[in-house]
Amino acid sequence: MCHIRIAACTLLLLLTGCTRTNAALMDSFLRLAPTCPDTVWIYTTPAQVGATAQEVALLNSTGSTGFTSEAGMMKSMRQKAAEIGANGIIMGNIDEPGAGAKVAAAVFGTGAERKGKSVTIFGPSDTARVRSFCATAAR
Repeated sequence: MCHIRIAACTLLLLLTGCTRTNAALMDSFLRLAPTCPDTVWIYTTPAQVGATAQEVALLNSTGSTGFTSEAGMMKSMRQKAAEIGANGIIMGNIDEPGAGAKVAAAVFGTGAERKGKSVTIFGPSDTARVRSFCATAAR
């Protein structure tokens, strides 16, 4: 009986340790071809985009602070952006839980969650670069 509980707890930790990212599409009629995550550029401000770009979706990411990093959250966001055909992300905030939340999580054996938000974009002028890179990477 004890072995089953340990296995269940371990499975729960593995399942909740991953970063989860969901996308809320801004235009449900817009359909873009999926790309590869390595072609999704990350911008810290809209001014960095430079070219005309269309906002595609809002991304929300969450992950346990014990099993994720900011880099892991950005990787998850890039993967989700590529799935929906976006070729850029304008990063929002990645919020860390406070010290009190981390202590409570440690005491009660629960996770304290890191949360991130961003906006995915599609820049038509970047389509050739994305296609070329993804085709090369697929070989």
